Amino acid sequence: MKLSKLAAGAAVVSSLAVTALAHGGATGVVKERMDGMGVMKESMKVLTPMMQGKTPYDADVIREEAKKIAAHSGEAMTKLFPEGSTDKPSEAKSEIWSQWEDFSNLAAQLEALSEGLALAAENGLMMAGSGQGNLLGGSSMMGSGTGMMGSGMMGSGMMGSGMMGNAPMMEPSALAQMPADGVFTMLGQACSACHTRFRAE
Repeated sequence: MKLSKLAAGAAVVSSLAVTALAHGGATGVVKERMDGMGVMKESMKVLTPMMQGKTPYDADVIREEAKKIAAHSGEAMTKLFPEGSTDKPSEAKSEIWSQWEDFSNLAAQLEALSEGLALAAENGLMMAGSGQGNLLGGSSMMGSGTGMMGSGMMGSGMMGSGMMGNAPMMEPSALAQMPADGVFTMLGQACSACHTRFRAE
């Protein structure tokens, strides 16, 4: 379970990296939003190894990178998707506009999660001090159980159909009570959900 979820996080970063390579020739609003995605990609590249325990944990760096992601999320993101802005090399699917509410909800989720991550930075990693300083190590909170990150929050609720629908999103103040790697996992899943539905391969 731990390795598969870590691999999923690496896949998000890889996907963002591929997106960055396709930005050549973009102009106008398409370039603006691709540049924003590039900033978020770089932040994810910094955060991922830290959340995996592969680089030293630094709460200040986490706050800084989380704030960068927040600055390119929410309304800052959606305003860069005026209807019909699909000029190449845009990878935006037409579903963005036909399913605008879902797209806007995901952008808002991304903003709330990144703001929550900045607030949770001081909490450290959930497995810190256990000799397994990486994310997704335990079953009680992040595993397959029914704990905080099991089937309750990460299953059919917030991170399943609820996150894509109209379920209330978690407020940053609630996220601030969680381990930073737990919030980061949710952030990565929000990115993946958006890419899966709204970015052309």
